[in-house]
Amino acid sequence: MTEMLKGTLEGIVLAILSGQPAYGYEITARLREEGFTDIVEGTVYALLIRLEQRGFVDVRKVPSEKGPPRKVYSVNALGAEYLDEFWRVWSFLAERIDHLHQHNPHPEIEGT
Repeated sequence: MTEMLKGTLEGIVLAILSGQPAYGYEITARLREEGFTDIVEGTVYALLIRLEQRGFVDVRKVPSEKGPPRKVYSVNALGAEYLDEFWRVWSFLAERIDHLHQHNPHPEIEGT
């Protein structure tokens, strides 16, 4: 599942941020709440840097009670366009995969 997730994680994080701005730890916690328990904070932070570099998110520094200011990420117009395209592609792929799953026989594996 990890390999399949790599190609979709940008869209998943943008979907989370489209609901409300968040900082890295909040995003990681939300992913875990949604069942993505194998994703570690380091992966999320690396992804957030990529999203920022690609211009999909805006970043605002917010003072923290402890330590340096937190970076709060929010989806901007370019990120919203990317997210819309992500959902279009996801819907197409999910439909095609479901069709294959429902309409193709599942061969018995020899020796089972």
